[in-house]
Amino acid sequence: MRFSVLLFALGQILRVAAIVSRPFKHYIRNTDVRVLIKTVDNRRARLFVFNKGKVSSLAGNHDVFDVALVFKDAATGFAVLTSRKKDASFNAAAEGKLQVLGMGFFAQWFEDATDIILP
Repeated sequence: MRFSVLLFALGQILRVAAIVSRPFKHYIRNTDVRVLIKTVDNRRARLFVFNKGKVSSLAGNHDVFDVALVFKDAATGFAVLTSRKKDASFNAAAEGKLQVLGMGFFAQWFEDATDIILP
């Protein structure tokens, strides 16, 4: 439940930041990317769509994405996404708790985007 609420809140934060944050607006202005964050069992998932300066998010699992961050379970996803440690996602991937599907470049791009608004 906490993981789903976190993903929903992240979607809202990204949408607002796309309107009010100049650095974030500048970062996403020319990008067309779909980032899926989900659990392995597909029970919790959310798609974040960046479309040339606009941000939206859709609940549920989706087949069309540029990169997917697939967490072993919701507790791991929550812990990694809320961690203040810079290498939390790297460590989770090294431990087999996080799998990146699709273009890894966009996973780093997404992390950099969230660092702009959530330092």
